Amino acid sequence: MAFLRQFLIILAVSFLGEGLHALIPLPIPASVYGLALMLLALCAKLVRPEQVKGAASFLIEIMPVMFIPAAVGLLDIWGLLRPILVPAAVIIVTTTVLVMAVTGRTAQGILRATRKPGELAEEEAEGEAERHV
Repeated sequence: MAFLRQFLIILAVSFLGEGLHALIPLPIPASVYGLALMLLALCAKLVRPEQVKGAASFLIEIMPVMFIPAAVGLLDIWGLLRPILVPAAVIIVTTTVLVMAVTGRTAQGILRATRKPGELAEEEAEGEAERHV
């Protein structure tokens, strides 16, 4: 029963994201609205993490299965995709690397900003000691 309640909370937030997508004339996917709403609900403590953790973990575990229909759809348009395969692959690889780099730098910046001053000095000293070994 708890799992069903968790899933319904996630579904309700997704539904609200769909509603915002219908109301706001911006080219933003409804899922992004839903994610933003869930983030706001978690930050405002309207939803506690343990209220959605089990269902969220399950959905993350089955995520690869959800990409199968999209991959099969690519087979249907293979004729259209073939002429632009190399440029598309270059764009995909380049943007993936850029997103990973920006995400990593952002995470490092957030971690540095939220640490206590003494923790940062200790970690930098440990890192310096490891570089000299």
